[in-house]
Amino acid sequence: MRHEYTDHILSHFTIVFPRSRSHRHVCSIVERRIFNTHEFTMSAAIDANSSANQSCNVYIYTETAQVLFPIFYILVFLFSVSGNSLILYVTWRKQQKFKSTSLYLVNLAASDALFTLALPGRIAYYVRGFDWPFGDFTCRLTAMVFYANTYAGIAFMTCISLDRYLAMVHPHRLLYLRRPRAVRGVCVLVWVVVLLENAPLLLRTTLVETAGKRACMEYFSLGESASLPYLILAACAVGYGLPLVVILGCYTQIRRKLSRKARQNPASSRSPHSHRANSIILIILLAFVLCFSPYHLNVAQFMARGLRRRPSCDEMKAFKMSLQVTVSLMNLNCCLDPVIYFFAIKTYKKRVMSLFRGFQLGSGQSSSPTTDRSSSNT
Repeated sequence: MRHEYTDHILSHFTIVFPRSRSHRHVCSIVERRIFNTHEFTMSAAIDANSSANQSCNVYIYTETAQVLFPIFYILVFLFSVSGNSLILYVTWRKQQKFKSTSLYLVNLAASDALFTLALPGRIAYYVRGFDWPFGDFTCRLTAMVFYANTYAGIAFMTCISLDRYLAMVHPHRLLYLRRPRAVRGVCVLVWVVVLLENAPLLLRTTLVETAGKRACMEYFSLGESASLPYLILAACAVGYGLPLVVILGCYTQIRRKLSRKARQNPASSRSPHSHRANSIILIILLAFVLCFSPYHLNVAQFMARGLRRRPSCDEMKAFKMSLQVTVSLMNLNCCLDPVIYFFAIKTYKKRVMSLFRGFQLGSGQSSSPTTDRSSSNT
C-alpha cells in the first residue's frame, strides 16, 4: 500500500510530466526513493526507541536503597531465623504425633527457613548498590529459592485454610484428607509441584549486565519474549488469584458457621476452640493480603500495560521502585508465619516457656558447681 505522502508527491509529479513510458519510469524511481527514505526513518526511530529503553537507568534513589533495604533484610533475617528455627526445634523436640495443621505449619516454617538462607546474598546485593558478586549460578539458585518459598508459602497457607474449613464446617466429612498420612502426601505434592515450576529458573540466566553492574533477579528482559507477559499474568492468576479466592471462601464459610452456632448457643461463641479457629484463618488472610497482594497486583498491571505498548523509561523507573517495595513486603511473610503457628497450636506457647525455663535451670545448675569449686579453691 502506498504511503499518503508518496501519493501526494506523485500526484504533483504527474502534472509536470505527461503520461508516457519515461513518466512511469521516473515515477517508479521517485516512489522507490521515497519508500526507502521512509523505511530508513522508521527504522532509525525504532532503533532510537530501543536504544533509549536499553540505556534507561531504572535505578533511582540508590543511596537510600543501599541503607534501607540492607537494614530491612537484616531484621527480616534475624526474626525469621529465630522464629522459624524455634518452631522447628520445639516441634521436633517433643517427638509427638503430628496433626494435620501442625504438619502444614512445620512445612511452612521449613520453607521460610530455607528462604532465610538466601537472604545474606540479597543483603550483600543491596549493600553493593544492586551489584551481584556471587556469580551466575548462585543468582539462579537464589531466584529459584525466592520463588519456591513464595509459592510454597501460598500453597501451605491455602492448605491450612482448607484444613480449618473441613474441621469447622464439615467435621465428619472427608476425614481421610485430614489424616497425617494424607497430609504428608499433600505436603510432598506441594514441594514437587513448586520445585518443578521453578526449576526452569536454573536453566536460564537471571544475571544481567547493566550500567556497569551485575543485576540479579530484575525485570530487564521483558521485551525479549512476546509470550512472557502472558505467562506472568497466568502465573499471577493461578499462583495468587486462585489461592486468594479459596482462602476468602474458607474464611467466609467458617465465619458463617461460627455465627450460626453463636445464635443457636451463645456460650459457644466464647469457647477457646471457636476463637482459635477464627483467629487462625483471619491471620492467614491478613498475612496473605498484606504480603502477597501488592507484589502480584503490581506485576500484573505492569504486564497488562506492556501488552498494549512498550513501557517508557519513566514507567520502568516507577515499576522498579514499586517492585522493590512490594518484594520487601512479600519477604516479610517469613516473619509472620511464626505468628500463625503461635495462634494455631495451643500448646506452642507452653512449650516455648518450658523450653526457656529449662535453659534457665540448666544454666543455673551448671553455674552452681563452678561457684562451689571456686569457693573451695580459695
